[in-house]
Amino acid sequence: MKKIILSTAILFLFALNANAQADRKKADKAPPLIDPITQCSLRYYYYPNIEAYFDTKKSIYYYQEDGEWKNADEIPSGYRGYSMNNKVSVYITDYDDDDVIQFQKKHKKEYPYSPNGRFMRKMTTASAD
Repeated sequence: MKKIILSTAILFLFALNANAQADRKKADKAPPLIDPITQCSLRYYYYPNIEAYFDTKKSIYYYQEDGEWKNADEIPSGYRGYSMNNKVSVYITDYDDDDVIQFQKKHKKEYPYSPNGRFMRKMTTASAD
């Protein structure tokens, strides 16, 4: 009985992880959302905890490995200890072209990551000129 329960729990965990990435790709086939302020399509997710991006238009991830930017259909297993179930991500609202990695330093500063699994978005206020 214990083996059956343990086997079921392991299968459930594998299915949950596979389902998380599949859900992300299914959601990305929906019509693009548009940011009402910047008029940019919401094309990229940024993952502050691993400093990586997901391109919803191309369904690929951009991440750094040994200082070089790479792209792949999935984040490598165990990449910086990241789990897709964590779902710590934010839409990039001010850019929808093809070279989002040029803004990585800006996004790292704008969406700082904290070790407790949350990011803290810095609040900005418009100046009254």
